[in-house]
Amino acid sequence: MLPEPVLGFLRKHGLAAADENPTASALCGGVSSDIWRVDLRSGPICVKRALPRLRVEQLWEAPVERNRYERMWMETANAIIPGVAPRVLAADDAGCFAMELLESYPLWKTELAAGRADREFARQVGIRLARIHAATAGDQRYAAQFDTDANFHAIRLEPYLLAAGKVHVSLEKKLKALSERTAQTKLALVHGDVSPKNILIGPQGPVFLDAECAWYGDPAFDLAFCLNHLLLKGLWVPVRRKAFLKCFDALSEAYLQGVTWEAAAGIESRTASLLPGLLLARVDGKSPVEYLTAESDKDFVREIAGRLLQSPPATLAEVRDAWQRS
Repeated sequence: MLPEPVLGFLRKHGLAAADENPTASALCGGVSSDIWRVDLRSGPICVKRALPRLRVEQLWEAPVERNRYERMWMETANAIIPGVAPRVLAADDAGCFAMELLESYPLWKTELAAGRADREFARQVGIRLARIHAATAGDQRYAAQFDTDANFHAIRLEPYLLAAGKVHVSLEKKLKALSERTAQTKLALVHGDVSPKNILIGPQGPVFLDAECAWYGDPAFDLAFCLNHLLLKGLWVPVRRKAFLKCFDALSEAYLQGVTWEAAAGIESRTASLLPGLLLARVDGKSPVEYLTAESDKDFVREIAGRLLQSPPATLAEVRDAWQRS
């Protein structure tokens, strides 16, 4: 059942009639928000409301105003590439927003879990991500609209890089330096959670969800965050490890070909050196990936990430090769 404030929001914006009490069911998959499928007379929609405390084992709190920036990212991205995110139907900056429900689109994470490695789809992810970054790079309008340093620190830098540094004291300075470099690099509009669990396979290409971490900053974070998952999925589905590495190559090559705002070598270097930190964070940060449960797999990640953090790679091929050799 919908909370009364959410039902009031739907009525206020004309999505639900005054006498309408729609059925609602909670959608799973997220730790940071309440998400409902709401069946209105006019058809089903999705409603999302950010939580002040995330549903993870460790204490992790974040400003609920991130809900507004997520909605703004979706509107901005759709203006650049129509259909690259769900269409926003209504919004209330004080609490939640409603968007179209795309329940018939397969989830990329589900496809990868089944061992289906589509290099062309991975390439399209890289192309679309680069287009959004290129269209917003160096634009002070977006820099002002998405001035969310505090949010990004609370949702990404602290629970990932800095939290991993608290566990691995010998690497803490390296991880802190990566965090500081990322925070200080302001180049384009960043999604902040480009993960296969947040990418739908739409009829016209990838559709990006869950932009709660939207921030004007370093686009290398988006590229590294997504490539990180393609490496980790190879441990989850080991028989498809080589195929996932081919997706890694396809995505990174397509993305780098779309870089127009700086030298491609520059963003590749930042991405390659950030990747080991994110690998370690998904094992020993506040939000470890749920599918790596064997201690041997976690130690594998720790060993490679630690080695690459001590001797930072300059290219993504170096990261891929180190992962493949091990």
